[in-house]
Amino acid sequence: MKQIKLFNKIDTVSGYCEECEEDSILVAIVSDFYRCTNCGHDTRQHINGRIRYMKLSLDDIKYIKNNVNLPKDG
Repeated sequence: MKQIKLFNKIDTVSGYCEECEEDSILVAIVSDFYRCTNCGHDTRQHINGRIRYMKLSLDDIKYIKNNVNLPKDG
């Protein structure tokens, strides 16, 4: 029998995705980095008087690759 894991605390926000140019639900992948549920594009949260979700730089992409814990099969 396979064990089913429940996700109790998934960080989601409503925001504007600059890639698909639509309001969307964004799901946190690591702190301050979110993935758009419409187009799958990764964005970075920027707070400067208002919250904005911006396209990632190459340094941001490297940070995510080094800090995301991907599930291992088996």
